[in-house]
Amino acid sequence: MSSNVLNQQFNTPYHTAPFSKIKEDHFLPAFKVAITNAKQEIDAITNNTEAPNFKNTIEALEFSGEQLDRISSLFFNLNSAETNDTIQTIAQEVSPLLSEFSNDITLNEALFKRIKTVYESREALNLNTEQLTLLEKKYKSFSRNGANLPEDKKLVLRDIDKKLSQLKLKFGENVLAETNDFEMIITNEDDLSGLPESAKEAAKQLAEAKNKEGWLFTLDYPSYIPFVTYADNRELRKQITFAAGSKGFHGDKLDNQQNVLEIVQLRHQRANLLGYKTHAHFVLEERMAQTPEKVQSFLNELLEKAKPAAEREFKNLEQFAKELDNIDRLEKWDGAYYSEKLKQKLFSLDDEKLKPYFKLENVIDGAFTVANKLFDLQFEAIDNIDKYHDDVLTYKVTNTKGDFIAVFYADFFPRPGKRNGAWMTSYKPQYVKDGENSRPHISIVCNFTKPVLSVVEGATKSKPSLLTFNEVTTLFHEFGHALHGMLANTTYPSLSGTSVYWDFVELPSQVMENWCYEKEALELFANHYETGDLIPMDLVEKIKESATFHEGMQTLRQLSFGLLDMSWHAGNAPESINNVKVHETEAFKNTTLYPDTQDTCMSTAFSHIFQGGYSSGYYSYKWAEVLDADAFEYFKEAGIFNKTVAHKFKEHVLSKGGTEDPMTLYKRFRGQEPKPEALLRRAGLIK
Repeated sequence: MSSNVLNQQFNTPYHTAPFSKIKEDHFLPAFKVAITNAKQEIDAITNNTEAPNFKNTIEALEFSGEQLDRISSLFFNLNSAETNDTIQTIAQEVSPLLSEFSNDITLNEALFKRIKTVYESREALNLNTEQLTLLEKKYKSFSRNGANLPEDKKLVLRDIDKKLSQLKLKFGENVLAETNDFEMIITNEDDLSGLPESAKEAAKQLAEAKNKEGWLFTLDYPSYIPFVTYADNRELRKQITFAAGSKGFHGDKLDNQQNVLEIVQLRHQRANLLGYKTHAHFVLEERMAQTPEKVQSFLNELLEKAKPAAEREFKNLEQFAKELDNIDRLEKWDGAYYSEKLKQKLFSLDDEKLKPYFKLENVIDGAFTVANKLFDLQFEAIDNIDKYHDDVLTYKVTNTKGDFIAVFYADFFPRPGKRNGAWMTSYKPQYVKDGENSRPHISIVCNFTKPVLSVVEGATKSKPSLLTFNEVTTLFHEFGHALHGMLANTTYPSLSGTSVYWDFVELPSQVMENWCYEKEALELFANHYETGDLIPMDLVEKIKESATFHEGMQTLRQLSFGLLDMSWHAGNAPESINNVKVHETEAFKNTTLYPDTQDTCMSTAFSHIFQGGYSSGYYSYKWAEVLDADAFEYFKEAGIFNKTVAHKFKEHVLSKGGTEDPMTLYKRFRGQEPKPEALLRRAGLIK
C-alpha cells in the first residue's frame, strides 16, 4: 500500500503530521509496513559482520524504527484526544502487534549479545556522559525485560505483555464510555440554584446541542466541577458525585473490577518472572526513589505532617456546614460545596469573581510571555499546518535569535472523543542526526469551558472561555511539561525532553504553576476580558493567602492516591485480592476523612495507574513537589524572572532530558539536594 501517507516522509512544513490526508483505514496497514521495516533494520544490526561497537549497535538501535515510533505517537495521541469506535477497534488490534514487536526486539538473543559485548567493554570505549547513559539504558531495557531469561520463560513473558496491553486499553475505553454515557438533565430551573451564570449557559448550550430540553450536566470536568462546587441542591450533587465515583463499578459490560485484578496480577507475575519481588520493585529501580520502602516512608512521613492539619480543617468544615445548613454528617458530595463557601467567607474569594480576569487567550499569552522572559522563547500562531480538530491551536516556536525551536499544538475544550483531564504529549521528539538538530512537535491537551454563545435582547453575544484559577494553574502545569519537550537539546530521541525518571518529570510542570501566584507574573496577563482592567492587587493577595487553604486535606488526598497505588503494586500476593472495593478501603484507612460510600470505587477509574504510565509512580507528584518548592525558593531569592537562575534551569534541567542522573542535574542547577522543608513551608504545614 505505497500510497499510504503514513509510510512516507511527511512533505509538510516542519515535517508535521498531515492530519487531513490521514484516513482511519491507513493505520493498521501502515503499522504492519512500519513493523516490517523496523524488523529489517534490526536484522541489519544483528547480521552486521563487523565486531559490535557503540555506533553499529547502540546508536543503530537507537535510530531504528523511527517511522514506527512516529505512527505510534500519532495514533495513540488521537486515541486519547479524538477517538471513536473505529480507532478503538484498531487500537485493540494494534496493541498486541506492538507488544509482540517490542518483545521480538527485547528477546532477540543475537541483538542482546551484541549489546552485552559493547556494555561489558564500556570502560575502554571513551564514551561521553550521554553515550554512556544511552548504553546503560539500552542494556537495562533488555535485561529488565527478559533478555536473560531461558526460552520457555520468554514465551510466558510475551503472553503476559500481550494480555496487559489489551487489558489497559479496555480499562481506558470503559472509563471513557462511562464518562460519555452519563447525562443529568435538569428541567426545573430551581434545581440550578447556586450555580454561576456561566455554568448554566454552558449546560443550556450542551442540552441544545443534543436536542434536549432544559440544562444538561455531564462528567466532563467543566460541567461536573462547577456543579459539585456551587449547586445548592444536595440530592443532585449526590447523584452526579456517585456517577463520577462509580465509573467502571456497576457490574455491567463496562465494569473494570476484573480488569484491575488481572492487570495487578499480571504485573506481579511479570516482575517475579524477571527476578523482582513485586511490580513496584521492578518499576522503582529506574526512579529517583529506588525502592518501595523508600516511597512508603516518604509518603508516611508527609502523612504524619499533614494528617493533624487535615483533621483540623475537616472538623472546621463540618462545623461550618452544621452552622450554615444544619448538616449533621458531611458527605463526599458536600466537600467541594462547603469548602468553596468557607473559602469565600474567609478570603472573600470567589472563582466567579476571578474568572473574568482569566480569559483563555490572555492566559495562553501570559504563559508565552513568562516563557519569553525566562527562556527567550517566542510563539507565533500559524495556520499552514494540519490539525486533527478545528479546536486545536498551532504555533511556531523560535528563540530571540529567530532559530526554529519547536512546533506547538494546544487543544483546550472537551468533546466526546477526548478523555477527561489534562496532559502533554509529543508527535515527534527532538534529536541530533547526521549533524542536524531535528526539532520536536509538542502538544498540550486540556478540558476547559468552551466559549458560550447567548442571545441577549435579540442579539447573539459570545462569552469567551473564562478559566477558573485552578484551570489557570493546570494550563501552566501542562505548559511546563511542554517547555521540557520544546527546549530539549540532546543527541538521542530516547533521552530527549520528558524522557526522564517519572519522579523527576513533574518538576518542570509543577514549578511553572508557581508563577500563577506571583503579582509580577499576573500583571502580565490577568486583565478583565470586558474592561481590560488589571486584576486588583487585593485579589492577588487573596489568591496567595488562599493558596494554602485546606492544604492539609489536599495533601492527604494526594497521599491517599499514592498509598492506593503502592497497595496494588508493592504487595507480595495480589492473587489473594478478590474484592477491589475491600482492598481499596483498607488502603485508604489512614487517610479517610469522609464517610465511605459502598457504591463508589476509585480504583476502577484510576486511569493514571491502570491505563497511563503511573503504576507504582503516583507518589511522584508529591516527590516532584518537594523538588519544585525547593527550586522555586531559589527563583524567589533571586527574583522570579532572574535570567541567571532561569538559564541554569534551562541548561541543567529542561534541555538535558534523561542524559544524566536527575539528582546530579538538580544539584548542578540548585547547588544542593532539595529540602522537603521548602514544600512544608509553602503548604503552611510548618512555620
